[in-house]
Formats: sequence, C-alpha cells, structure tokens
Amino acid sequence: MSTPTVDKKPPVKPGERDGDRWNRILRDIVAGNAAVAFFSVLLAVIVGSLLIMFTDEQVRDTFGYITARPSDFLTASWDAISGAYGALFRGSVYNNQADDFATAIRPLTETLKFAGPLIAAGLGVGLAFRASMFNIGGRGQMLLAGAASGWVGYQFEWPWPIHLAVAIIAGMVAGALWGGLAGFLKARTGAHEVIVTIMLNYVGFYLVFFALATQSLLQAPNSANPKSLPMKESATLPKLLGDRYNLHLGFLLALVAVAVVWWILNRSSLGFRIRAVGENPAAARTAGIDVGRTYTIVMLIAGALVGLAGANQVLGTVTSGITTDLDAGIGFDAITVALLGRSRPVGILFAGLLFGAFKAGGFAMQASQNIPVDIVLVIQSLIVLFIAAPPLVRAIFRLPAREA
Repeated sequence: MSTPTVDKKPPVKPGERDGDRWNRILRDIVAGNAAVAFFSVLLAVIVGSLLIMFTDEQVRDTFGYITARPSDFLTASWDAISGAYGALFRGSVYNNQADDFATAIRPLTETLKFAGPLIAAGLGVGLAFRASMFNIGGRGQMLLAGAASGWVGYQFEWPWPIHLAVAIIAGMVAGALWGGLAGFLKARTGAHEVIVTIMLNYVGFYLVFFALATQSLLQAPNSANPKSLPMKESATLPKLLGDRYNLHLGFLLALVAVAVVWWILNRSSLGFRIRAVGENPAAARTAGIDVGRTYTIVMLIAGALVGLAGANQVLGTVTSGITTDLDAGIGFDAITVALLGRSRPVGILFAGLLFGAFKAGGFAMQASQNIPVDIVLVIQSLIVLFIAAPPLVRAIFRLPAREA
C-alpha cells in the first residue's frame, strides 16, 4: 500500500490567500538579520568603491574636465573599481592569471588560513554576546594563549601528536583563565566586563612583553629582541595540502569549534541557560538559573576559543616564535566577525571567511593596483558601522521592519 504524499507548504494564516502567503515569506526573509548583514556588506563595498575612485590618480585627472568628456571619467572610474575588486578576488579566491590550477587556487588556501583564527576568536566574542556580555579582551587572551602554547611548543621534546595537542590545550587553558577572570569579577563584584577586558588587554600585553624581554622567561638565548625561540616541528600545525600551500590544521580546528559551539548553544542545557541569561538575566535568576555562574562559564569558554586562535597563530609555522604582535589585530577583528555573523556559529563561519578574504586579497590589491591596503580596513569598519545601525540600512534599501 503506497504512502500518500504530503504537500508541505508554509503555514497559512486565517483568511490568507496563497499569493499573500508567499509575499509574507519573502517579506520575512528580506526583513531578517541575514538580509541586513548582506546589505551592510554591500553598502560598505559601494562606499569603498567611491574611495577607490577618488584615490586613483587617473580618475582625479579626468574629473577636472568631467563636463566636457564625462565618458573619460566614467571609464577611468570603472577601470579603477573593477581593477581593485578584481585584484581582491584574484588574491583571495582564484587567480585566473596563473599558469596552472595549483597556483590559481593558492589564494583560496590563503583565505582559509587567515580565516581560521578569525573564526575561532569570533566564536569567543559571539558566545559572550549571546549571554549579553562584551568580550573586548581578545587581544590579551590571544597574547597569553600564544605565550603558553609557544612555551610548550619550543620547551619540550615530545612526539608530534602529543606535543601539538598539549601546546594547543595549554593555549586554550591560558585564554580560558584570562577570559574567565573577567566573568568571575562580573559575577562576584558586578564589575563591567567591557572595562575589565579592555584593562586586561594592557595587562596581558605588558606581561608577555616583560617575559619576552627576560631571557630566563620567554626571550630566546643570546637575543636582544623581544622574541622567543621558534617552535619545534613536533608542535607545529601540519599543512593540509603539502609544503606548496600555507593552509594548516588550524582551519579544521576552527570548523570543529563552530560545530561544538553550535551544539552547546542549541542542543545542551548550558546553551539554554546562556540564551536565557542573555535575553533577561532577572527572569533567568527567577527561574532558578545561577546567573553569576553562567557569566563565569561563558567567559571561560569564550576565552578558550580566543585562546585557540592564539595557539593557531603561534603554532601555524615552525620558523616563527612568540612576539607581542602575534594577535595581528585578530582580537579586535573578531568583534566585527561576531557582529556580522549575528553571534550565530554558522554566521560567524561565513563572516570569518569574508574577512579572511579581505586579509588575503588586500595585499594583492595594493601590489597590482597601487591602492592603499587601508581601503580594505575602511570597508571592514564601514561594515561594523552599518551593522550597528540596522534602521539606516533598512531606510537606504527600503527593507521592511521585522514584525514583532
């Protein structure tokens, strides 16, 4: 006996016609957070295009006689914009000017390499956001984590799997303790985590700087520079595609972190408590949830995720050691990644890939088109600006407001 098929259609409201139902679905999609994030990126790219135009010398020259020959201005503007974003694409996704396929896909591997620590750190910031906490201490957490991972990485002689695993765990523990300190202070004393984490950035930086300037601690022997010994090969993240590419295991670890955070938030009782505290701490406390304990746990996990990013930075290559600039601005870029990803693990994954592409392609854009790499930083900043002002984006693109 055959099983009757069921026509799965969207739920129908009373008195609603079929056409109205699909219009409502389309409206819900356009009014959603994902649409706002997409149009925020689009608007930032448009404004970035204007900056590219007016930083190009040929465009400025043609602007002097735009009323006489407007076609020259339009052609020069198009060449500047298309050349810049074309170079950005070739430097981050696929280089169609390469001689062979292996060389052509190298930019994509660079994007994934840059995206790994951005995703991990973005998860740490985004998880704190879900509990209505602002983890601004990514830099300090990464520095302490990188120092711990690096110390284990060059100090001991262990077999590869054990040495690498212990080095990564050491970094995550250091990041967790540094982040958990902010959560503990908020839970016990009510100290605002924004102020605490910002101050801990400075404390972490100067602690690592002091250790790197002291030979009995982290500084390499017979060296005057604030830098440690390079990592042992047994503690280095292995490359995934051979020595020709720089992509290493750190990217896969970031993907695992995305899955773990998604499970915590959506399939565990801890995730329910995190979301409840984030929505309304007073109501969560009334329901029997230990809000202070949740704050501490959230910041411990968030610090561990940022610590994974720090370990990724230090253990990603055998030739470099610990330095005070190992965070490479990722601690603050993670805030942007978390905002663009709406603090959702999958959203943070795609936001991290986008910003990894910006990092990988920005240098190619500067080298081939002589465009300042700071333009990419401006675009990133504009994305944050527009994401922080959804009513502005909705007004510009005439997006409907979300129904209550």
